[in-house]
Order: sequence, then structure tokens, then C-alpha cells
Amino acid sequence: MSPDTLNSLFSLFIGFAFAGALASGYQAMAERPAGFGLLQEGVAPRTFAAVPFLVFAAPFIIMRNTLRGARIERRRFEFVMMATVISGFWSLMSGTFFVMTLRAAGVLG
Repeated sequence: MSPDTLNSLFSLFIGFAFAGALASGYQAMAERPAGFGLLQEGVAPRTFAAVPFLVFAAPFIIMRNTLRGARIERRRFEFVMMATVISGFWSLMSGTFFVMTLRAAGVLG
């Protein structure tokens, strides 16, 4: 495997792990699962604070909702595959941003 491929794979895994940690932390604090409904609370500071949170937690939320919908609602395979690809790409991008931030801070070499 080339170094670029390993770097992308690392970013993908970090993105999913960071999204899962954020969503799990929110669920532990708020005692309800995180979701995109956080944006529907009207114009309030909480709604604006939810945007950066959802940007990084979205891959986990998308996969959680997709897998739950595939099991409960019997969604078609194509829909599940499309949501998985979207979630994976989103995770890759947020993981890349997170890794770049860690490198800029000097945590990663």
C-alpha cells in the first residue's frame, strides 16, 4: 500500500472514531441520541452551536440512522449503500481536517 493510501485510510478511521466519540459523548450528557433535529430548534445560540458539532458527528449519525432504517423499515440495499458511501466520504473529509489540525498543533509528526 502506498503512503497516500494509508494516510487516507487513517483519516477515514479517525473521522469515524471522532464522530462516534462526539455522538456518544452527547448522548451521555443529554441522555438522548444526537440527531439532525438539533437544527430544528429555531434561531437560538444552541442551534448555532449544534452546527460544528453536527459537521463532525454526522458520519456516525448517518450510519446509525441508516442501519436502524435498514433493519426496522427494510430499506433497499441501494439506499443503504448510498448512505454508506456518503458517510464514508464525509468521515474522510472530517478525519483529514482533524489530522491536519493535530499536525498543525504538533501532536502528530
